Amino acid sequence: MQSYTIGQAARLLGVSPDTARRWADAGRVATHRDAGGRRLIDGRDLAALSVEVARTGDEDDISYTSARNAFPGIVTAVKLGDVAAQVEIQAGPHRLVSLLTREAVEELGLEVGAEATARVKSTNVHIDRT
Repeated sequence: MQSYTIGQAARLLGVSPDTARRWADAGRVATHRDAGGRRLIDGRDLAALSVEVARTGDEDDISYTSARNAFPGIVTAVKLGDVAAQVEIQAGPHRLVSLLTREAVEELGLEVGAEATARVKSTNVHIDRT
């Protein structure tokens, strides 16, 4: 039977590896270790979990991004241009600035005072509305 690593399972479930690991730690899905010590999930168990996740709609645990460095905070400034926009988020002691399209700002409903998460990957800052 096919087995999946935590990372592979997370990708198939549409969640972060941390979420998949937490679910395994909580006993939501059984794991076993391979000869190299990696935690694996049997394919049948993963299939059952994926049906459960789809049925119960655990949307709070779903990660819609591959960026792992998340900075939850509050929008402190929005500067809109005709096409582009600049959004500033204060996340604790960190001030993050992102350049994105005006359309994205409007679709996300970003405005001063809105709760949002800046996700940093490499040299890009991605903004998720919380």
